[in-house]
Amino acid sequence: MYDAVIIGAGITGTMLAKDLSRYQLKVALLDKENDIANGATMANSAIVHTGYDPEDGTLKAKLNVAGCRLYEQLCKDLGCMYQTVGAWIAAVGDEEEAKLDILADRAERRGIPYEWLSGEEARQQEPNLNEQVSKVLSFPTTAIIYPWEVAIACAETAVKNGVELYLNSEVTKIDETETGYTVHTPDREFETKTVIDAAGIGADQIAHMVMKDPGFEIKPRKGEYYVLDHDAKFVNHIIFPVPSDKGKGVLAVPTVHGNTLLGPNSDYVQGTVDTGSTVQGLDYVRANITKTMKNVPFYRTIRTFAGLRPSSSSSDFIIEEALGHPGFILAASIESPGLASAPAVSLYIIDLLKKTLTFTEDPDAVMTRKAPVVLKELSAEKRNELIRQNPKYGRIVCRCEQVSEGEIIDCLQGPCGARSIKGVKKRVRPGMGRCQGGFCEPLVLEILARELHKDPQEIVLDGLRSNILEEENR
Repeated sequence: MYDAVIIGAGITGTMLAKDLSRYQLKVALLDKENDIANGATMANSAIVHTGYDPEDGTLKAKLNVAGCRLYEQLCKDLGCMYQTVGAWIAAVGDEEEAKLDILADRAERRGIPYEWLSGEEARQQEPNLNEQVSKVLSFPTTAIIYPWEVAIACAETAVKNGVELYLNSEVTKIDETETGYTVHTPDREFETKTVIDAAGIGADQIAHMVMKDPGFEIKPRKGEYYVLDHDAKFVNHIIFPVPSDKGKGVLAVPTVHGNTLLGPNSDYVQGTVDTGSTVQGLDYVRANITKTMKNVPFYRTIRTFAGLRPSSSSSDFIIEEALGHPGFILAASIESPGLASAPAVSLYIIDLLKKTLTFTEDPDAVMTRKAPVVLKELSAEKRNELIRQNPKYGRIVCRCEQVSEGEIIDCLQGPCGARSIKGVKKRVRPGMGRCQGGFCEPLVLEILARELHKDPQEIVLDGLRSNILEEENR
């Protein structure tokens, strides 16, 4: 009998798994995908919002403000990247400037640092800010992270502390029992006292397995982005337009690896698998980024991508025990600022679980993680010493991102090691650079096959049926 089964291994599910692993509990983490963080956690703007945007009195406001303040220490503990770059809300004209006053008032009441800049002052720091921007509200403590790095680190920590991870385990049915619930997947059944529905865009489908009327419906919204090359160096801060009913608008966002993201749009889509970018969506991003920015170097684009946000019929996070179903916890509608809120969302869920479970600290739990080796960040002396110890660190596989064979082998090992081309890409970045895997992908496939003792034809891009090679032809 499990104490808790978490459905969904995105940022919410993995953060909760990590936090539950601190206690003497039997926990399983399930996901239908072939890797951790393959949904909304994989495709978003990677911003740790400070909490000025959500409406007063909402869970979004409460948990965003609390969650963002936990991130810097969390990333230190888990060996993850965290960069404070600051965020600017750029107003155009008197009407938008008045809306900045509302955001500043919220920030004041919530204890969030902010500053004012005139358009002229702002352009001294950001030369590519559009001339029509008249005033800027700055939030200097806003940070950026690598979202799936954090989710993978949380999952690794959880598994090392005894949480059981089951990938490729789509939940097909949930039965309510006298002692809790039976969660069914194609390969096994899980008897558990509690269930946490953190299934992202599938959260309403999971809820319907237990509840006749969950009271909400997931309405996925697609967001599409451009990725600019490292040396475009387009912005120093995150640049937002003044937010509207459709969301935070089209942004320019520096990333922890030196790229720039431009996007997203925000369009409702049918179904839960439509993650392809479109001409119309990218044209929208092109047209709207020019409201705040000029000299946009679209010619430095190395990739476009799209992700789905688990928006719902509720305007707020839905985090509660289902009425009439003790121990079934909803963690649904976790859209922006869900990433920034995740550490506090986890603690909020744990408080709900305390109605059903007994929490006893595990003295053997280790809540920190050593950061993996990143060869290009080492000094020449340390790099040479590492190569002397293991010559595979001296073989560069990905020339764009300077990733070695040794680093790729490292990411295949451990409790949540990569098992696909995309899994390697997420962990150590071969294929993230200018050529987008044109040079290194065959080499990564070769390393995967060798290290996992598989035929090259068995190696997949991402999911179980996304094989790269079909047959030998010579």
